[in-house]
Amino acid sequence: MLSNDKSIENLHQLFGEVKKYLALQKEYTLLEVTEKLTILLSTLILMLIVTILGMVALFYLSFTFAYLLAPVLGSVILSFALITALIVLLIIVIISFRRKLIINPMAKFIAHLFIPNPHTNEPSRT
Repeated sequence: MLSNDKSIENLHQLFGEVKKYLALQKEYTLLEVTEKLTILLSTLILMLIVTILGMVALFYLSFTFAYLLAPVLGSVILSFALITALIVLLIIVIISFRRKLIINPMAKFIAHLFIPNPHTNEPSRT
């Protein structure tokens, strides 16, 4: 009878330890998800800021080139048209190569962020 009471006590201790372990695993998972989402959102915000600033820079750069080309082409309108055609061509090239330029790098970044590295069982930090 004495060994039966000790077994029940051991089972209660084991159950308590399993409960603690599961609570710690839940907390660890939440922390890990929070870390990864923070990295993902900060990267997206950074890319948004860089894109907006790049668009502003391209806008002013296109005006600069248009006014520089005006004396060469003999017309401000023609120089603006040429710059506009170059920007439209750039847009077409980016859309044509969107998989290689945008989709694949983004998919690779998200995969490296969320899928563990098979050698270390941790996500790779790139």
